[in-house]
Amino acid sequence: MAKSLGLETPFAMIAASELFSLEMSKTEALTQAFRKAIGVRIKEETEVIEGEVVEVQIDRPAAAAAAPKTGKLTLKTTEMETVYDLGAKMIEALAKEKVTSGDVIAIDKASGKITKLGRSFSRSRDFDAMGPQVKFVQCPDGELQKRKEVVHCVTLHEIDVINSRTQGFLALFTGDTGEIRAEVREQIDTKVAEWREEGKAEIVPGVLFIDEVHMLDIECFSFLNRALENEMSPILVVATNRGITTIRGTNYKSPHGIPIDLLDRLLIISTQPYTEDEIRKILDIRCQEEDVEMSEGAKHLLTKIGVETSLRYAIHLITAAALACQKRKGKTVELDDINRVYNLFLDVKRSTQYLMEYQSQYMFSDTGEADEDDANAMVS
Repeated sequence: MAKSLGLETPFAMIAASELFSLEMSKTEALTQAFRKAIGVRIKEETEVIEGEVVEVQIDRPAAAAAAPKTGKLTLKTTEMETVYDLGAKMIEALAKEKVTSGDVIAIDKASGKITKLGRSFSRSRDFDAMGPQVKFVQCPDGELQKRKEVVHCVTLHEIDVINSRTQGFLALFTGDTGEIRAEVREQIDTKVAEWREEGKAEIVPGVLFIDEVHMLDIECFSFLNRALENEMSPILVVATNRGITTIRGTNYKSPHGIPIDLLDRLLIISTQPYTEDEIRKILDIRCQEEDVEMSEGAKHLLTKIGVETSLRYAIHLITAAALACQKRKGKTVELDDINRVYNLFLDVKRSTQYLMEYQSQYMFSDTGEADEDDANAMVS
């Protein structure tokens, strides 16, 4: 889903149990998840000097500490040529980027950042051999100074974190964001609204995916109800594998463990179990991915196991069967290997059956057949 949305549309994914952490409240964790799924595309106009370096001349004074370095930089396009005087900072930046004559560079006027675009085609015969990383570009045409529009894509959550503390950038990388005050968020929302009116920014609502949604409690559901009414809310996708079950935090039962009023706002996508052919295809792909050679008979048996038990159990058996085959120094997984691991590792149905057979031998069994003497002995 995230792949098909493309790079610029934000996609945030959380598991419902993540919200119940000790560091922050549930509503704060949900708010952060929502704001991670809302992107802001900020347009910015910058002045750029772009041209081919004709000459870099740096004058270093004899005594190192006596005077700062000075220098001149000659840049040209197809139509004009200009000499720029350089300060100490720019000389450092040029040295860091290893700019030499013949390079095509772009200098951001606001920040002084130098970007090496490549080497000019006219200087391609300077050397007999060049590394594969050398990129040749045409000498820029027109004027040296140009206005360029740059587009930055960030999420509201990133803006929140950077503005909520002094070392906001570091907090973004470490993931230690902590709770963010409501005032900070209000100020940011106001600013983003201003940028939208001025045409500087564009809001890109993304997708928030919540897995195991039945793990949320009634407070989280009521928060979701309110958050979805916001004009900037992302598309919410929730996943669950529960039938009619209790809503956490209440004594009421409802389908999927989601309150009826929230369920009414959702579009429900029904899913069908895989057919035998589909299970076979999935197992074929899985064998290829895991580099497991398997005979036709073994694949057929594994497909039957997948139909009777579950696809996940059948996929787990691939690795186990490959190890069993390796142990007997075989190259291809045969029927015997599948049989061996099928007998060693139980699926849910067989495990349940086993428990019911030997229930009385386990602790806290529900049969009530445990001897009263044993119970009295444990109490005393």
